[in-house]
Amino acid sequence: MSDTLNLLAKKRDRAGKGASRAIRREGLVPAVIYGDKTPAMGITVDHIALFKMLNTGHFMNSVVTIDVDGQKLPTIPKDVQFHPVTDRVLHVDFLRVSANSLVEVAIPVSYVDEEKSPGIKLGGVLNIIHHELKLKVKATAIPEEIVVSIAGLEVGDSIHLNQIKLPEGAELAHDEHESTAATVIAPSGMKSNADDEADAALAAAASAASAEKKEAEKSE
Repeated sequence: MSDTLNLLAKKRDRAGKGASRAIRREGLVPAVIYGDKTPAMGITVDHIALFKMLNTGHFMNSVVTIDVDGQKLPTIPKDVQFHPVTDRVLHVDFLRVSANSLVEVAIPVSYVDEEKSPGIKLGGVLNIIHHELKLKVKATAIPEEIVVSIAGLEVGDSIHLNQIKLPEGAELAHDEHESTAATVIAPSGMKSNADDEADAALAAAASAASAEKKEAEKSE
């Protein structure tokens, strides 16, 4: 399960672009907490503390407990807006959650056991289509990562999303469950050899056809 992060915040009464700019000049970030059939709450959080959380690499798929003037609210980050030039955080949306809340999160995928793949041993390359999976899971049971074994895969073999073992209670949130997660593809050298063989076969067939045509013309 992913770690729970803790973030201090204060309620904010000011709204609008001018108020948001003033808040940022104070080293704070305007944010909002919404959802769970409760009115939205405007807050401010410290930019440095937020920046450190963003650098953990799992901010967007963690429960963030926000302490708003002593009131602790479990949330999930839903959207982070950055400045297009400086990359400074401009605004964050947090979704309220409870112990039984189902949330949709993107979880990183780790592919293991390459040394047990015959295709990789032959020089094949693992072509990864899904580096992360979208899951519907309880907010209190968000996994840190999904581990997928490619043991036994030959060149040309694939792992599909519906073959991946998910944590108990988790469901795929992808539109197409049959789509490919990763494939072992032939190395470029192997492809070149196959192409050369195919070209040679075509040339031989063309040569044989030309010879037959000449013989037919002679007989006429």
